[in-house]
Amino acid sequence: MQKSINEIFELQKVHSILLRSTGAAERKEKLRKLKMIIQENEGLIFEALQIDLRKSEFEAALTEVYFVYAEIDFAIKNLSSWLNPRKVAAGLSSFFTKNRIFYEPKGVSLIISPWNYPFQLLIAPLVSAIAAGNCAMLKPSELSPATTSVLLKLINDSFDSKEIACFEGGVEVSEALLELPFDHIFFTGSPKIGKVIMAAAARHLSSVTLELGGKSPALIAEDADLQKAAEKIVWGKFMNSGQTCIAPDYVFIHASKEQEFLRLASLKIAQLFYNNDVLDKSSYGKIISTGHYQRLKALRDKAVDDGAQIIKGGTDSDEDQTIEPVLLSKVSVSSAIMQEEIFGPLLPVITYESISKAIDFINQMPKPLALYIFSGSDAIVRNTIKQTSAGGTCVNDVVIHISNPNLPFGGIGNSGSGSCHGFFGFRAFSHERAVMFQSKIDFSKIAYPPYPKKQSLLKWLKKIM
Repeated sequence: MQKSINEIFELQKVHSILLRSTGAAERKEKLRKLKMIIQENEGLIFEALQIDLRKSEFEAALTEVYFVYAEIDFAIKNLSSWLNPRKVAAGLSSFFTKNRIFYEPKGVSLIISPWNYPFQLLIAPLVSAIAAGNCAMLKPSELSPATTSVLLKLINDSFDSKEIACFEGGVEVSEALLELPFDHIFFTGSPKIGKVIMAAAARHLSSVTLELGGKSPALIAEDADLQKAAEKIVWGKFMNSGQTCIAPDYVFIHASKEQEFLRLASLKIAQLFYNNDVLDKSSYGKIISTGHYQRLKALRDKAVDDGAQIIKGGTDSDEDQTIEPVLLSKVSVSSAIMQEEIFGPLLPVITYESISKAIDFINQMPKPLALYIFSGSDAIVRNTIKQTSAGGTCVNDVVIHISNPNLPFGGIGNSGSGSCHGFFGFRAFSHERAVMFQSKIDFSKIAYPPYPKKQSLLKWLKKIM
């Protein structure tokens, strides 16, 4: 296994040099090929996502496959303009020069993806890597084996391994890959493993893009439309059984509005995920593994032991690793459920007396991947954005900012480093190379010695600089 990985890496190192000279036409053709392969295998992809996460075909199409189609189409549409050298102005010290920024491929890239959106979170970064002209070695998650099996077939049967290769296996495969001096590493996963990736990258001075997670709050102001807030938060939280990196992790609401929100949220849970009081498993997924299932149950039970009340939910199914949507109130902020990312269908609701106190609490926590603000007041929204820090934000909605390829998607601090999607993904896999073209009027010669004869120039330069 190690030998195969090393051999393919060496092949890609050589081939990556050839890829530097490829233009938009060649890269667009590869992207079209990738899209065609996905289209031909949609059924296999949907079936695999059903096996791994019990995703319905509609949800799998919307959040995984069609999402990737949109990324491919956007890259094809814009790649020619992205590749054009960008003009920048000359400075006083280089007055007559022409200055450009060239986007060149970084070289051989490694993409490690998680299990929660196992198709999208491997292929979307690959789209960016191809657009930027890179070779890529891919490592999907071992926790979503059905989807990984399909990804191996799609990639390894359709692309030459000297350009794109996909590897199956557990931690030992990831460790073997991380021993290699990649030009760029793109990782999506937890902050804990993100630190491992960053340490491995540091050994080779590899650049990294880390798409991590964290506790993304939903802050509901007193003036918010509670009906709308409840519906959107419930949808965003319990989609994919809460196994979404930008799912609202907890709700912050004014104490006077708590009971009404809990009532509305309970109704929305029933409307969206139940049929005659029976959980609709055709629209609600399962927890990915026994280990994650047991962790979530323990997290919920510990919260109750610490004083939390279950307002809705609390029924589990060990047989198919299902935890029904759980709505919690009176949650202690010192409980484990408020100290670690939940990543499952448990929604704590905590109250505040003043929005400034809520903002203070958010600022005391590690910076989240997303912050959701519900308010009808522009002043409250602007003030909250100004006083907090987060990877991204939606106002009066959740999650959907990820769908706009014109926006950068990424975290800050504990929630990640760098950004992706659209041009921002292309840039993540590119080196921005500064190029200066000297003119016939060579202004730089004033910096040449001998210096004693040029002392008078200093007064003049001081005035104009």
